[in-house]
Formats: sequence, C-alpha cells, structure tokens
Amino acid sequence: MSPFEIGLLSVLAMVFLIYLGVYIPIALGMVSFVTIWILRDSFQLPLNLLKIALGDSVTEYSFATIPLFTFMGLIVSRAGMGEDVYRVMNTLFHRVTGGVGMATVGANALFAAVTGSSIASASVFTKVAVPEMMKLNYNKRFAVGVVAGSSVLGMIIPPSAMLIIYAIVAEQSVGHMFLAGVIPGILLAVAYIVAIALMARLTPGFVVNKGARAIDETKLLSTSQMVLLCLPLLGLVLMVLGGIYTGWLTPVEAGASGAALGLILAVARRRIDLKGFWSALLETGHITAAILFLITAASIYSRMLGIAGIPNALGAFLDSHQLGFAAVMVMLVVLMLFLGTLLDTASIILIIVPLFLPIVEPLGVSLVWFGIIVVIGAEIGLLTPPLGISCFVIKSTINDPNITLKDVFMGALPFAGVMLLVLIILIEFPILSTALLP
Repeated sequence: MSPFEIGLLSVLAMVFLIYLGVYIPIALGMVSFVTIWILRDSFQLPLNLLKIALGDSVTEYSFATIPLFTFMGLIVSRAGMGEDVYRVMNTLFHRVTGGVGMATVGANALFAAVTGSSIASASVFTKVAVPEMMKLNYNKRFAVGVVAGSSVLGMIIPPSAMLIIYAIVAEQSVGHMFLAGVIPGILLAVAYIVAIALMARLTPGFVVNKGARAIDETKLLSTSQMVLLCLPLLGLVLMVLGGIYTGWLTPVEAGASGAALGLILAVARRRIDLKGFWSALLETGHITAAILFLITAASIYSRMLGIAGIPNALGAFLDSHQLGFAAVMVMLVVLMLFLGTLLDTASIILIIVPLFLPIVEPLGVSLVWFGIIVVIGAEIGLLTPPLGISCFVIKSTINDPNITLKDVFMGALPFAGVMLLVLIILIEFPILSTALLP
C-alpha cells in the first residue's frame, strides 16, 4: 500500500473509533501514532513527535489565553451578569412580537463578549429565558431553539476559545483572530433577530401560541437601571477588546486583566465565595487540560497527514481537475457539516485545519478569514443531531419532561439554517472578516 492509502485508511479508522465512542483525543492520537510507526517503520519517530507536540502545546505563549479567558467566563457567569443583561434586553424589545426571543439573542451576544463559551451561555439562558418565554405562552420549540441558536455566538464573538485554538494550530495571531470575529459575530446576531422577526410575521404559530401574553411592564427597567446593569459588562468588553484593538494589551494580558476585573466584580456583588472561587479554578483546570489534550493529539495528527502526503495529494487532485476556490469551499463546508453530526467544535477545527490549510494557503486567501469560516462552520454542529452539544446542555439544564430532545433540535433547526446562510455570505465577502485587521 502507498503512504497515501495508509493515511486515508487511518482517517477512516479514526472516524470509526469515534463512532464506537472512543474519546476523541485518544482516537486522534492513537491512530496517528500507529500510522506514523507503520509509514516510517520506526517506533521512536512517533514517540519523539508526541514529545514535541506536547512540549509545543504547553510552551506556546498564546496558549495562556485559554485558562485566563475560561476563568473569566466562569466568574462572570457566576456573578449573575447574564441575568442582568437579559433583563436589559427584555426591556428594549418588549413591544415587538417575538421580542423575548430577540432579547435572548441580544443578551447572548453581549454575554458572549466576556465569556467566549457557548456552553455557559446555553446553561445561563436556559434558566432565565426559557421559563420567561414559557410563562408568556411562547411555543416551546421556539423557546429552546432560540437559546440553542444564540448560544453559539460565544464561539465566534471574542474572546472565544475556538478562535484561540485555531490561532495556535494555524500559527496566527490571537489578537487578529479576535478582531476578525467581531463583525461576523454581530452579523450573525443581527441575522438571528431578523429571522425571528420574519418567523413572527410569516409563521407566528412557531413563535407564539394562541393567547400569548405581554411582558409584565412592572418588571421593565428604567434607563438609569439599564445603564447601571450594563456598565460592568461593558467595562469588561472595553478592557479586553479595547486593550487588544489599541495595542495596549496583548491577548494574554487582556485575559489576565479581564479575569481579575471579573473576580473583583463578582466579589463586590457578593456572588462568589471561597468555595465558588475554588470550584471555578478547578473547572478552569479541567477545561484547559481537555483542550491541551486535544491540541496535542491534533499536532501529531497533522504530522501524520504530512508524512502520508494527504494534503499534497488532495491539492494535486484539485489542480488536475481544475477545481478552484469555490470547489474547495464546498468540500470544506460539506465535510464540516458531516463532522458536526458526531464531533464537538474543537475536534472539528483540529481535524479540518491540518487537512485544508496546505490547500487554501496557495490560493492566496487570508488565513485569519479562513479561521472564521472554519469556526462558524464547525459551530453549526452544535445545533445538529445526533451530537448537538448545545442542544443536550439545554435539555439537561431545563429538566422539563414536556420538552423533549427532539423539540430542542427542531427548534434549533431554523437557526442552524441562518448560520449556514451567514457562512455563505462570509465566504463570498471576506472583507467582513478582515475589515478591522491592522
């Protein structure tokens, strides 16, 4: 067998193991290790590559952003800022049909700007938004679907762990990736709000049930109350993104500053104690270790692909059939949609990037733009069965027997369609991702 055939079989073996339920980093690393051993007939070579992959991941300076922003997101979530921004958005949209859904999207967008986690967003807004919509007699599928759809904003609006992971794997600037995610993130949030407005007009039965009630106006906030509730969150956003954009702070320094300010705010609001602080530290360690494991496995996987010559063979195939940029993008999107049915976002990014980076680089496209495309494409998998992590988080958090997992997936389906439309727009107009870059 040729190296290419062995490499191709190894990729198929990896997918098979994942379907069997093998932990993704183990499947990725184990198959890559064995494949390199077979290709080079040397046990020492894959062992040395594994040591290099682990060392490179740990010693990478930009990797420090992952625990810092993760800790900041957990602290902000515990400080109750998600509930605060939701109350503000509810006041702003309360006169619009489907306004509570729009408020959920707006609140998720602001919350994502300091947490960078779709799982945290899904958990928080399932607790505060879904009960509110159910009380107002909204359709249950719409209620859970809008939370699932808007929760993925945490993966694209900076600071995002997925943007950091891509930056490390593709050797791009974390700061540039953050800036590139701003406009696409806002575009996706606006697209969600427009979609809700259209659904409320064209298919009102999907949004609200008959006899839907208006929001209790006694719960609405005054202008001064809205400003006071939003100030802490806006302060964090300005410190983190403003510091990076102006060049005053590196991404690592911005993460450290944001984590410190988030902790101060949580203590000042009396929303965290020593037990909560320790719990946030432990969870940060678990998340960071899991991501480190994934990046290490992906590093040896990318080396295996190079040794097997798969990217070169794929590039030669595209050249011989005169398939250009459009064909590459179609292949990329279709593959990400397929992988989204069984893998989480980080795993998709770490599998896709080493495979396609050698192909898209000669096309002269911006690798920062390519990162935005990969992250958004991978995000769609958060809303698609059978995995759909955000959907599972919502189902487990709401703990309502009247809302099935099928209801969550069906409710999220229109928002997955909106994401796909936005992805196509970003592919067609790369300037939307690169406009803020220096």
